[in-house]
Amino acid sequence: MKNLTLFSLMMFSLVRVNAQQKEYFMLVGTYTRPGMSEGIYVYKFDTETGKSEAISTVPASNPSYLAVSPDEKFVYAVNEDKPGNITAFSFDKQSGQLSVINQQPSGGDHPCYITVDKTGKWVIAGNYSSGSATLFPVEKNGALGDIAATLQDVGYSVNSDRQEGPHVHSTVLSPDNNFLFTPDLGTDKVMIYSFDDRKGALKPAKIPYVETEAGSGPRHFIFHPRLHVAYLIEELTGSISVYGYSKGVLNLLQNISSQPLDYLGTASGADIHISPDGNFLYASNRAQSNTIGIFAIHPENGTLTLFDHQSTMGETPRNFSIDPSGNFLLVANQDSNEIVVFTIDKASGALSDSGERINLGKPVCIKWISTQ
Repeated sequence: MKNLTLFSLMMFSLVRVNAQQKEYFMLVGTYTRPGMSEGIYVYKFDTETGKSEAISTVPASNPSYLAVSPDEKFVYAVNEDKPGNITAFSFDKQSGQLSVINQQPSGGDHPCYITVDKTGKWVIAGNYSSGSATLFPVEKNGALGDIAATLQDVGYSVNSDRQEGPHVHSTVLSPDNNFLFTPDLGTDKVMIYSFDDRKGALKPAKIPYVETEAGSGPRHFIFHPRLHVAYLIEELTGSISVYGYSKGVLNLLQNISSQPLDYLGTASGADIHISPDGNFLYASNRAQSNTIGIFAIHPENGTLTLFDHQSTMGETPRNFSIDPSGNFLLVANQDSNEIVVFTIDKASGALSDSGERINLGKPVCIKWISTQ
């Protein structure tokens, strides 16, 4: 009984320390342009004030998407080039410095998304132009091994300009690490694979894919933190599909526009995230819209109700992120070369301009690492 009480106190203290943490490292991937951006940028971000401090930079070619290992010791970046590469970095929490470990070919052209599995032993990248996903083993020092598996999509869809062939746009693992989902903008499908994290084995699931509306262009995919629900943002129609989820199977519950009701311009949905408390979903819209759609999430079935839209106060919000405290939403406005920091009203989900800005050329991905 005494040991159990001591354990409980230790756990309470740990939770309390984590809850009180106010500073995090913020890593920003960019599209590299001479005189504008040169790679990955590291900041310290204050989750109480929304202010940031530049810490370090590491050169890299078009690190447009980043992934952090579960133990936060390693960072993996796509190099969105033709042909593409994947670069492994070590991260030093004392100095806030990234150091290159090694680099491997991505196995295709223009890799645009990367994820690390929950064991930290496998990295999966999506090659947009080649329409493929590739699996890499991770060595003990964080280095990437040679490609262990390649998943090649085939097909096309109705938009001849954008869907002439397969275009894998994200690689997302289920919360239990047992299934991989790869939305393909070019084929209007979300491919589904069973994943064995002991062997690194991938094979088509019993139901190997779900089809989306023709011409929708599946892009990013996310699971609710508590409910058995997943959300897909569709680039070409600017819509969000809501799916019930169970053991690798998706069932469509809802499809709702992420655009303002009076918007008549080109649709270009980009990114999608859920508040840490699971109450609100946010979706970014590019083209002439340049907005964040704000949706309330039904607490039981996970369906969405539109609450409002917030201007991103910039151009082309390719990516955005909610800080770990849930106090701020940061929008990477790619074409206005600035990260805009919004304050989140946790009761309503509403966003308001904090006044804080980070000036940076072509910011396109934001990730977080604890300072502790």
